Formats: sequence, structure tokens, C-alpha cells
Amino acid sequence: MDWYQTIFELIDMRSFSNLWFWIALAVMWSTASHWVLGVPWDMVLRARREGGQYESDLEALVRIYTGRLMYIARVSGLWLMGFACFFLTLLGLLGFVYGFEFGQALFLLGFPMSIVGALSFNTARLIRDRDESGDALYRRMHRHRIIVQAIGMVSIFVTALWGMFQNLAVGPFG
Repeated sequence: MDWYQTIFELIDMRSFSNLWFWIALAVMWSTASHWVLGVPWDMVLRARREGGQYESDLEALVRIYTGRLMYIARVSGLWLMGFACFFLTLLGLLGFVYGFEFGQALFLLGFPMSIVGALSFNTARLIRDRDESGDALYRRMHRHRIIVQAIGMVSIFVTALWGMFQNLAVGPFG
């Protein structure tokens, strides 16, 4: 028995039976839900509740992050979309056609986040084009956060179902 085999027996390298995968999934979605367009959600709540300087700080920060997202989209958006589609297709093929479990896991993490990324670009564009501030900005950011949370719930549900199926297929019944 060599050291390589011993290490891989000690540490289960299969994705869906690994605790670290599920921790990464939970952290990814809680982070995506908390940071709305790069702005922490508690800052949005404080600005809505107290107004004044907090509101102007929020509007400045949203303006900075929407400008940043629009710059990225304008300068390299097509290239980013091309690379993202390439890597998601690669992971989907490796995972679901060739049965590579790590590819399945990365696809189930990456595909929903690509939807969130597209949604963030669209929300940033709407905020910039309509020059939203005050209540309209709060509503837009709240709507964005709710949609991200819904995508996260569906993603976690689908990933959990697929992970249970993989663990049962590879484990005692496979």
C-alpha cells in the first residue's frame, strides 16, 4: 500500500460525501445573499431605517459598485461570458456525461452562481439607467436579494437531491 492510496482512504475525496463541499455550498449562498451587488445587506437595512448619512453612504457605495460592474461588462463582458460558458459546458460534460463527480459538484456550484452574476449585471444596469435612489433603490436591492435567495434555495435543494442520489448509488446500493 503506497502513501497516495492511504491518504485517499483517510480523506474521502468524493465531492458529495465530503463535509467540506456542503460547508462551501452553505457559505457560498449565505455570502451571495448577504452581499447585494457588493453592498452588505445590514448597510441597506440601516440606511432604510435611519436615513441621513447612512442613506447617502449606501447610495455612494451602490453607485461605485454598479459603475464597477458596468465597466467590467462593457470592457470584458463578452469574453467573460464566453469563458464562463466554456467552463460550465466543460464541467457539465465531464460531470454528467463522463461521470466525473468533482465536475458535477463544481457545475452545481457554478451554474446557479452564473445566473446570479447575470442577475447582478442586470440589476446594476437598471439602477444606473433609472438613476434610482431612496425607496426605489431599496426596493430594487430587496427584490434582487429575494431572487438570489430563491435561486439559492432551488440550487441547494437540487444539489442535495443529486448528492444523495450519488451517495446512494456509489455507497451501499451501488
